[in-house]
Amino acid sequence: MKNGWMIRAGNGGCYFDDFKDAECVGIGWGNLGDLNQYANQDALRSAYIQHFGNAKPGRTANAIAMIRKFRDDIRPDDLIITYSQEHREYLVGEAIGQYEYRSEAEQVGEFQHIRKVKWLGRISRDQFTQSTRNSLGSVLTVFSLSDAVISEVQDRLAGKPVEPPSSTDDAPAPEAELELLREDVVSRGHELIKDKIQSLAPDEMEDLTAALLRAMGYQTRVSARGPDRGVDVLASPDGLGLTQPRIKAEVKHRSGSMGSNPIRSFIGALREGDQGLFVSTGGFTREARYEAERASIPVTLIDIDLLADLVVANYERFDIEGQRLLPLVKVYWPAE
Repeated sequence: MKNGWMIRAGNGGCYFDDFKDAECVGIGWGNLGDLNQYANQDALRSAYIQHFGNAKPGRTANAIAMIRKFRDDIRPDDLIITYSQEHREYLVGEAIGQYEYRSEAEQVGEFQHIRKVKWLGRISRDQFTQSTRNSLGSVLTVFSLSDAVISEVQDRLAGKPVEPPSSTDDAPAPEAELELLREDVVSRGHELIKDKIQSLAPDEMEDLTAALLRAMGYQTRVSARGPDRGVDVLASPDGLGLTQPRIKAEVKHRSGSMGSNPIRSFIGALREGDQGLFVSTGGFTREARYEAERASIPVTLIDIDLLADLVVANYERFDIEGQRLLPLVKVYWPAE
């Protein structure tokens, strides 16, 4: 089976008609000039950083990968599709020839990096199965298509209708498929949030714990750097610890899994009326959890999974300091 590629026609597909009329697809980053001048990926990376900076290395790596795929990986006769959000239509064609660089006078829309395409037809988004719609939903400028998506695109071009699943088919219904996708997105988002938390410095972890407690309705004080006698954050309704609940939090970051001894020492520093909170991004051993469960003073253990869940659940109430420490954006999803 031939390879297939999605090439985005600008933000929202605003250059969809330009691609159609000029019988081509294109990508931005025109400041780089002719991409053929870069002999290898290191040269391309250096030029990219020179023109666009490297404030977010992950974004730089993604951009370079897409530029390289557009120049090197697309072959003649590969399937090419692009999308118009306005019309909810995919334009489908076959690649012709090699990568081209065009001057500003010859560019298509805002694009100087061009691939010629022989357009074969249009397909409404509604004609695809839910799984193919999901696969085509990536926001990347350039990405490859799976064999299943390519096969379905070819079927739609040939006029074959979507075949309803048989009664014995184990494939999930569209609603179930969408739910699986939602769960996958939530799971990936959870892992990315954990990565962000893990990248914080130890003192920033103490500040994040304090921000979370403030979002939950407490006033907080973070201990000065240095010996803290087992208390990194003090939280209470009045912020002074004179009213209950009085929460004393110990925060361990990048310190490995906590065993029973650190938990026992922490509990030993608590007094009547205190409630303990022990945060460890490295997790806890079974013995540590047993120590917390049998303690006479209430002690809650928070690992990085629970911490990420609590951050998400309370993030809308985070103050500016907390949001600056861990910037997150809200993602909306269809309710049904």
